Amino acid sequence: MRIEGRKIQGIFMERSGLLIILSSPSGAGKSTLARRLMEWDPALRFSVSATTRSPRPGEVDGEHYYFRSIEEFRTMVDQGEMLEHAEVFGNYYGSPKTPIEAAMREGRDTLFDVDWQGGQQIRASALGAQVISIFILPPSLVELERRLVSRGQDSAEVIRGRMQKSLNEISHWAEYDYVLVNEDLDQSTEQLKTILTAERLRRERQTGLGRFVRGLMDEEIGR
Repeated sequence: MRIEGRKIQGIFMERSGLLIILSSPSGAGKSTLARRLMEWDPALRFSVSATTRSPRPGEVDGEHYYFRSIEEFRTMVDQGEMLEHAEVFGNYYGSPKTPIEAAMREGRDTLFDVDWQGGQQIRASALGAQVISIFILPPSLVELERRLVSRGQDSAEVIRGRMQKSLNEISHWAEYDYVLVNEDLDQSTEQLKTILTAERLRRERQTGLGRFVRGLMDEEIGR
């Protein structure tokens, strides 16, 4: 039995897609790290959330968010079409299940930018076995506040609210598979790459590995 190198690689890499959860308090660098991870692997799919808030200037339906009315959103929840959902500052946000399941069947990984509550719901779902959860910590609360202030986007009152919310977020760090302290973006990016590479190579995730090994055992030595 002859197996071409290209075919070996194809069988070896056959797997179902992973669900990668990134969570952190606001300002810890989660969005930047998610963008860097997707630049490293363009096949990585970012989960587009549905929301009931109004579009901001430049936002496109289906690209930045799926913009839905409250009634439409509630119907999706009632019909089991949301993998996770939550109310944030008076608006509803959630992850539609259909595109995520399609990506998994294609062997594509999906990246989620969700809080600890969303992470809990995804891990508790029927797709929980394919979840990798990563929590991003700031090097200090002083540095976290400095980053929020340096954005120049929020008032002092809003920043105080975000800092208070951060303590609640951080208290859930132990629920995650991996925890990174984001002091240096380059180092944290490399650590994320290492985590994802290792998780993709886990034996139980490589669905074509059994067939590949059986092919090896059936080879005729000496040909």
